[in-house]
Amino acid sequence: MNIAVSGASGKTGFRISEEALKAGNKVRLITRKNSIIPESLKGCENYQLDFSQQNILDKALQGIDTLIIATGARPNIDLTGPAKVDALGVKRQVSSCQRVGIKRIVLVSSLCVGKILHPLNLFGFILLWKQVGENSVINSNIDWTIIRPGGLNEKENDLDKENINYTTEGNQEEGSIPRRLVAKTCIDALKNTSSINKIIEITSNIENNNISFKKAIEGFTIKR
Repeated sequence: MNIAVSGASGKTGFRISEEALKAGNKVRLITRKNSIIPESLKGCENYQLDFSQQNILDKALQGIDTLIIATGARPNIDLTGPAKVDALGVKRQVSSCQRVGIKRIVLVSSLCVGKILHPLNLFGFILLWKQVGENSVINSNIDWTIIRPGGLNEKENDLDKENINYTTEGNQEEGSIPRRLVAKTCIDALKNTSSINKIIEITSNIENNNISFKKAIEGFTIKR
C-alpha cells in the first residue's frame, strides 16, 4: 500500500511512519518546511510544504492510496493554532484527498473531542476545533477511520505489557497511551476493513484485558 503520513516529523507522526514501513508499505512523508525527520525515515520520499498551498499538497498525494493525518496544533501563545491546524488544516487535506482520488483516510484525533467544559479547551478551544476536523473527514465520502487516543506519552519499553482499551466514541474521558501504540493502532486500522467509518477511542494500561484490535472493533457502530 502507498501511504502518506502528514505531520510525519511529529512525535506521533514519525512513529506511524515507522510502523507503516515495518508492515511492508511504501511511505511518503508530508512535513512542514525545515522539519527534521529521524534517520529511520531518511529513505522515504519527503514533501516539505505549506499546507495552505493546495496545489502542492495535491502533488504530494499523487499515487497515494491512504493518507494518515497526524498533524495537530501545539501549545502556543497563538490561540488560533487549533482552528488553523485541527480544523482548517484537516479540511484542506481532506479536500486534496477528494481531488486526487485517495481511497482511505485515517485521522489521529483526541479523546473528549467536542466536549466544551474540558481543560484542554483553554488552549484555543482545541477539542471543539478537532471536532470540526473530524466532521470534514466523516463527510468526505472517502472510507475513513478516526483514532481518538488519550494522553500521549513517550514510553517505548515494555509495550507488550500495555493492553489497549478500545471503545466507541464517548466512552472514555481519561487515561493515557504510548505514542507507539497509537501508531500501531493506525496500521491495524488499515489492515482491518471492519474499522472503516468508525471512531475508535484508545487508552492503555497493564490492567486491561488483552484483546486484538480486530475482535475489539467488530461490533462498533458505523458512523456516516
